[in-house]
Amino acid sequence: MNDTAPIAGDKTLLIVDDDAPYRQRLAQAMEKRGFTVTQAESCEAAVAAAQAEPPRYAVVDLRLTDGSGLDVVPQIRKAREDCRIVMLTGYGNIATAVVAIKAGAVDYLPKPADADQVEAALLDRKDALPPPPEQPMTADRVRWEHIQRVYEQCDRNVSETARRLRMHRRTLQRILAKYAPKA
Repeated sequence: MNDTAPIAGDKTLLIVDDDAPYRQRLAQAMEKRGFTVTQAESCEAAVAAAQAEPPRYAVVDLRLTDGSGLDVVPQIRKAREDCRIVMLTGYGNIATAVVAIKAGAVDYLPKPADADQVEAALLDRKDALPPPPEQPMTADRVRWEHIQRVYEQCDRNVSETARRLRMHRRTLQRILAKYAPKA
């Protein structure tokens, strides 16, 4: 185990995410906030980066192309015990959040989390969550947006989208044929 003591002003940050555009935008935003950022796109690259230069902070995506971010968290902890790790995911649920916290993450944020939310979670600021919006999206709109996102990620393949959403293909086709619900 690496016994790296916290250094005042140490703002080294490891960002682990296989979504390159999101990872790069977050890295740029965090660099503007004074962090020294290292990026990794896979579990293997993240572990190698953490062992080479143990970070003070880490942001780890839950689902990576070569495995789970939950497997990366203990490896980062092994490299540096005092590392503050935040899990990010677009597929959040309470059970996964509990597992992430037990693995050593200090917080769990849904994607796409903005740089302010990430910084607040990393630095343990109590104002991590912004105030609720004046006009939040309706549940129907949130559902429709999620279905559209998965549909696009599946290259607009209805059968694959239906399988991933665990719904009948015809039901999905009816939903896709309708206009978006009012926000």
